[in-house]
Amino acid sequence: MPQQTADVTHRLVPSPAGRIHVVEQGEGPLVLLVHGFPEGWYSWRHQLPALAAAGYRAAALDVRGYGRSSRPEGTDAYRMLHLVEDNAAVVHALGEQTAVIVGHDWGATIAADSALVRPDVFRAVGLLSVPYAPRGGPRPTEIFAQMGGEDEFYVSYFQQPGRAEAEIEPDVRGWLRGFYAALSADTMPAPGAPTPHFVSPAGTLRERFPTGPRPVWLSAEDLDVYAGEFERTGLTGALNRYRTMDRDWEDLADFDGAPITQPSLFLGGGLDPSTTWMSDAIKAFPATLPGLLACHLLDGCGHWIQQERPDETNRLLIEWLAALPA
Repeated sequence: MPQQTADVTHRLVPSPAGRIHVVEQGEGPLVLLVHGFPEGWYSWRHQLPALAAAGYRAAALDVRGYGRSSRPEGTDAYRMLHLVEDNAAVVHALGEQTAVIVGHDWGATIAADSALVRPDVFRAVGLLSVPYAPRGGPRPTEIFAQMGGEDEFYVSYFQQPGRAEAEIEPDVRGWLRGFYAALSADTMPAPGAPTPHFVSPAGTLRERFPTGPRPVWLSAEDLDVYAGEFERTGLTGALNRYRTMDRDWEDLADFDGAPITQPSLFLGGGLDPSTTWMSDAIKAFPATLPGLLACHLLDGCGHWIQQERPDETNRLLIEWLAALPA
């Protein structure tokens, strides 16, 4: 039976992974919210009530490997096509045939690929922080291995099973606090400081994280939620998403260069490295997202856009939803 807390419902629904934990609120057209790394359904805590109040049925899930969802063994279980089918299974388990999908960070890529692979299920797609870039070019690990010179790009650092876990898991709370601060507008390193996205030889990511106060958006209670989940589950399920990127590149070969034609939205932070590093992807939206209805870069905002700027994110998201074809 679903667990009911106030007007928010928690439930486990069947999927190819086993079970996916879903939190939902409201009635009306379904909007499926997909989180990124290292987060969980809780990153959408500000959007669930706002969407419900606007007349939508909002459902935020724990991605496979996170939180209360199943955590299958082996990196191959975390391929993108499996996550796409998880999302489609959630929609159908909630009694719907179609949904709007919205994702942040890795969730944006998962949402984009869900719309690309299953247009029969996902009628519109909203992307937060990470712009859509079609599959193409060399293998992802080959690209990332060329970045950073003597230092190692964090995506490459995450590739070896157990390596990042050995850094993070002895102090999950402290590591998460530093990682969130490194990408938040009010606490990120100053221009010219060593970037926290690279690891020095024999070093760790944490060495370059800010050590000052928490970001304004992150209360002690919020950090308790995130740390508590990752202390319980470990980080392997979450990190396996990075470890399947080359397999995803193979699996999606039929979609090389393919645009997403459904109605779409992009929201990014003006100070987010994801939007500056991938500025060419944003410029390419007329070709890659021909159904784009709205694109906004929020000045003075970092990476955690729906948590840093919840009111503005909610307003822009609801305006876009209202403009979608019936």
